[in-house]
Amino acid sequence: MNTDRSPRIATRLLAVLPIAAVAFSLAACSAPERPSAKEVAAGYHKIVEEAGQTEMYPGDMIECLADAMVKSEISDQDLANIAQGKDLQTSKDSQKLLVKVVSEAAPDCAPKQ
Repeated sequence: MNTDRSPRIATRLLAVLPIAAVAFSLAACSAPERPSAKEVAAGYHKIVEEAGQTEMYPGDMIECLADAMVKSEISDQDLANIAQGKDLQTSKDSQKLLVKVVSEAAPDCAPKQ
C-alpha cells in the first residue's frame, strides 16, 4: 500500500483553498450591477421625500429623470447608491455629472401644461 499518496492529495486540496478564497473575495468586491430605471426611481423618490421636495417633482417626472440617469455616464456605483435611497456620490466629479444629467433632463421630464 502506498501511503505517501494521501499527504499529496491533502496538500493539493489545501493549495486550492487560497485560490478559491481569492476568487470569491474578488467577486464579492466587484462593482455593483447597473440598476434599472425603476430601481433608481424608487430610491430617488425616497431621497426626494426625505428632503421634503416632493412638490418639485410632479407626475412621472422622477421616473423620467431616473431613465435619463441610467442612460447617462453616471457610474453603476452612484446609481446603486441612488437606488438604495442614498444621496451619495463617489466623487465631486460624479456629483457634478449627476446634477448636470438631472438639470438637462428636467425640462423634457416636466409635465406638459
